[in-house]
Amino acid sequence: MSLISLNASRCVRSLARESECNKCEVICPTDAIVVGNNPLPAINFSSCVGCGACDAICPSEALSLDSFKPTEFFFEFVEDKENLISCKKNVPCIAALSVEHIISLAILKKEMVLDMGHCDGCSIAHKCKPQILKNYEEATYLLSAMENEAEIRLEDVCFLSEEPQESNESDRRDFFNSITLGNVAKGKHAFEAEVKKATDELVEHTLQKEDIALLKKKRLPEKRKLFFTAIKRVTKPSLFHIIDAEEVTFTSQKLMNEESCTACQMCYRVCPTGALTSDIKNSKIDFDPFLCIKCSICHDVCEPDAITLSPSYNVKEFFEPRVQNLISFNVRRCDECNVIFSTNADDKMCYRCKAEDEEARELWGITDDM
Repeated sequence: MSLISLNASRCVRSLARESECNKCEVICPTDAIVVGNNPLPAINFSSCVGCGACDAICPSEALSLDSFKPTEFFFEFVEDKENLISCKKNVPCIAALSVEHIISLAILKKEMVLDMGHCDGCSIAHKCKPQILKNYEEATYLLSAMENEAEIRLEDVCFLSEEPQESNESDRRDFFNSITLGNVAKGKHAFEAEVKKATDELVEHTLQKEDIALLKKKRLPEKRKLFFTAIKRVTKPSLFHIIDAEEVTFTSQKLMNEESCTACQMCYRVCPTGALTSDIKNSKIDFDPFLCIKCSICHDVCEPDAITLSPSYNVKEFFEPRVQNLISFNVRRCDECNVIFSTNADDKMCYRCKAEDEEARELWGITDDM
């Protein structure tokens, strides 16, 4: 049985307490992942069945299985002459592959079959099968919008491996029987993993020092890199279609309300991939749709709701990505503290001094009418 692990520094919930992301909790078929009001997801390793659906749906790839790496599978499958993806052959569950993986593989393989023959009667099908179907529908829709002839088919192949499958309990007995004083140090990591799998309780996660040091690092998920690599190998469509943004789950285009924006800088500071950026003077906010992973953290931290999702998405961003300017600010020097600050209004004081001035006025009972 695979062991799921959480990289706290990659989880968008660690970037801001306002983050409402709980995709891993929603998709988990055994309720092994619980977010609730916790800063980070808590995991019951004993309940986890290692389907990998949480890994695939996580926008920042904060979750991962120890026995299945989507990137490694990607390259192995591309080189394989076969085009079948099955939970009994090469993946723990088809839900372990994201939409980006499916599109990228389809583009490179030209033809791909998803084996749905084992879903009926599967104990995790109530969550995983609908997700597989959603991924399939989105992938085929986007391939059509890209005018790509790659074909993805859902078939009840019911693939069965000729090699006998040993039970998890047998694997665990063999593991513990192999532990001796001579190799206990070597098997420490594997031993700790087995202990985790046997722990039937929620294990909470917290940010460690090494995680905090990595929080500011902008990182693009491996699945987006694979998607970009695949896109570069196809012919551009004759027409760049404008599609419904709700049909795309892994990226977006954004709009900015200039009147509502307070130039607080939070949106681009918490963006995990660098899709939202500014310059050294903090005089603007730029947006690169191709780097966006639709984690929604920029929306969660924006108090005035100035940044919103565009209702449409231009397929051109897949082929000719460009950085868009969402808003530009005036850069001024604060009359009170002499610090340079950004604003889209006629403010003469920076945000901090303005807040302190308002607090002082309230404390002293001073109003604008006086």
